[in-house]
Amino acid sequence: MSLLARPAVATLAAKAMQRMTLLAERRSGGRGSAVASYARFPEYPRTVRELIIPTSFAPARATVYLPTTVDPAPPVYVNFHGGGYVMRITEVDDPLCRFLAAEAGVVVINVDYVVAPQHPFPAPPKQAYEIVRWVAEHGAEQGWDGSRLTVGGQSAGGALAAAAARQALEEGGPSIALQVLHYPPLDLVTHAKDKHAAVDKPMLRPWMADIFDTSYVPDERLRTDRLVSPAHPSDTADLTGIAPALVVTAEFDLLQGEGERYADRLRTTGALVEHHDVAGADHGYDGSDDEKARKVYGLIAGHVRQAVGARKG
Repeated sequence: MSLLARPAVATLAAKAMQRMTLLAERRSGGRGSAVASYARFPEYPRTVRELIIPTSFAPARATVYLPTTVDPAPPVYVNFHGGGYVMRITEVDDPLCRFLAAEAGVVVINVDYVVAPQHPFPAPPKQAYEIVRWVAEHGAEQGWDGSRLTVGGQSAGGALAAAAARQALEEGGPSIALQVLHYPPLDLVTHAKDKHAAVDKPMLRPWMADIFDTSYVPDERLRTDRLVSPAHPSDTADLTGIAPALVVTAEFDLLQGEGERYADRLRTTGALVEHHDVAGADHGYDGSDDEKARKVYGLIAGHVRQAVGARKG
């Protein structure tokens, strides 16, 4: 076991990362990551409002992106950001949220969910499901159609979207028209040092995974849980009836293999809409490569629009 895989050390490292991010934001007047994110894809407007979603864990702050559409009650997409279950970086997904609101014709709810090590497993996936359920149930008062619901996320957020879809299957709802899993970690049983990437030095390094995975699930015995590692062979439940899925992996990503395995598992139940592997891309590629991001965001928007019958403005 590496030093960073020890729970006490991982907790200290994760909190240090959080403090450094917060300090950087304060030095920039609270707009460090936001400024860069807002500048991308300027052709897509940023029409938003803030929302607080009540949950049993903590109130969840969310930014609601409003589409320009003729639909009086447009469909809704719940987005969970990445950050290794540790970083609260909702603004990084601003370009994606603006893109989907405009191109898919949906209300996008970008959620600031609870993170580890302050809130380890099972808090994040349980809260994610409560949020999705609340969104489905409160559409009439909020201005969206909760019966035309989609969920998705990048990296850790993709895993939370998968967990929300799994709980919806087990609990009998809400009905999810599509789950979008964008380079998600879906096997925390297998240690990062034992995972293999197509390049020698992938963006996501084993030491990072040690901090993130240990902060999120410090008890390794819990990593076989179906809400943590649905791509691991230990999860053998029948997934028939789970929400249709778009799985997007990146060719050079350390997590590419587990995303592909989960896509294959969904395919056997008839739930896989498409598995798209982004050639020549690594984990988090869409944060810096606008060309690849536009293509993949366009793919996601098309699937979302088709799943809920949305109309662009």
